[in-house]
Amino acid sequence: MQNFAVVIPAYNEAATIRDIAARALKVCTQVIVVDDGSVDGTAQALDGLAVQLLRNERNLGKAASLWRGAQAALASGVDAVVTLDGDGQHAPEDIPRLLAAAQQNPGSIVIGARLADRSAIPKLRYFANRAAVFWLSWACGQRLDDSQSGFRVYPAELFRKVSISHDRQHGFVFESEILIEAARFGHRCAMVPISALYRAGARVSYYRHLDTLRIIRMVAWKLLSRGLYPQGFYRAFLRPAPRT
Repeated sequence: MQNFAVVIPAYNEAATIRDIAARALKVCTQVIVVDDGSVDGTAQALDGLAVQLLRNERNLGKAASLWRGAQAALASGVDAVVTLDGDGQHAPEDIPRLLAAAQQNPGSIVIGARLADRSAIPKLRYFANRAAVFWLSWACGQRLDDSQSGFRVYPAELFRKVSISHDRQHGFVFESEILIEAARFGHRCAMVPISALYRAGARVSYYRHLDTLRIIRMVAWKLLSRGLYPQGFYRAFLRPAPRT
């Protein structure tokens, strides 16, 4: 797959964003960085790199940055949008592996699932992830291995179909809700194992336990609106399809 763009949302990532963007440029000529109102010189750290820099005047949250970056990518006519974080947690060198899986699973969302070294994931984040995985697997009607990884390949057409809130309150809910909405349009998820990269001295994650509660609340509402969607529970846990 050659016609794709990489979108990197970034908030106060001056310490890592140049390295991540430079490495992404080695596998993709169109790299879009959305600076979400950073105050640490994130935008200046990209000086001289051939990236498309979009700047939010104030911090709007991850969902708004992802949405803005995806819309910019769509405007250029790409077939797929690759997203990854700007904090160094995801290795841009893994992008070709995710794209290969996207070619093998047309129309699917490909998720870089942090399976290679789960022991590297901070314990509280790991357990929060497992809780979200249970509920999202049910709502999607497919067993998921990692529903919270932001390292993904989305089919571009998906962003033309879904209508999801991307305001600040949905900052970390967006990436969960889009999986549910994608499933309703017939888009499944494919998993590619990746390593979880957590650098010593890395900044504290912006993800909070409240975000897990927001995700569970969103999923619960989706399930209730579909009569608890027993078919989804059956497909995800009682008779799951083979993993792709």
